[in-house]
Amino acid sequence: MSIVTLNNRAVRSVTTFGSVSGGSMVFIKKLTASSSGDLSFVDGANSVVLDNTYKEYLFTFKDIHPGTDEVTFRVNFSIDSGSNYNVAKTGTNFYAGHTEGDATGFGAPGGQQLGQATGKAYVILGDIGSGNDETCAGYFHLFNPSSTTFVKHWTSTATMYGSNPQSQVTHSAGYANTTSAIDAVQFSMSSGNIDAGDICLYGIN
Repeated sequence: MSIVTLNNRAVRSVTTFGSVSGGSMVFIKKLTASSSGDLSFVDGANSVVLDNTYKEYLFTFKDIHPGTDEVTFRVNFSIDSGSNYNVAKTGTNFYAGHTEGDATGFGAPGGQQLGQATGKAYVILGDIGSGNDETCAGYFHLFNPSSTTFVKHWTSTATMYGSNPQSQVTHSAGYANTTSAIDAVQFSMSSGNIDAGDICLYGIN
């Protein structure tokens, strides 16, 4: 790739950068919850693409509202088109929060860390409130899920209206410890339904 230089370092008169091009985010699929037990993205089903078309996939979730109070929003992976969500996962997260009562918290909850867990889903964030105006939102990156050489890494950043109540941001990262291609991703609550909200899937060029 060539380096573009600007005379006098000025950009105010630039109308084009010639052949310079960047990546793009390609919308693939939107799933909307309505008292749903889970929202699952399965490659090849209902126009979902989750294969080697892209090396990075982005899930955005908005206004995710649980049907049950003080639950965690979580994710799991499949290598057999959603027949089983039992891929071994190792990951960690930490949070910072601030309550409406002006108290501050910071930590890495022990129950939300996974080491080679299979059946258990990975926690994106915890203790979401179920009040009428309480939700969570954020994004989840999955890198090169179709690789048959390497494990599959993810990162996530999410914010929520917590059950205590508080504002909380959670950062998480980890890997699915498999060299098989991941072809399905499932989002759910630790208990009860996803009462409302939507999740969109994008491929990153």
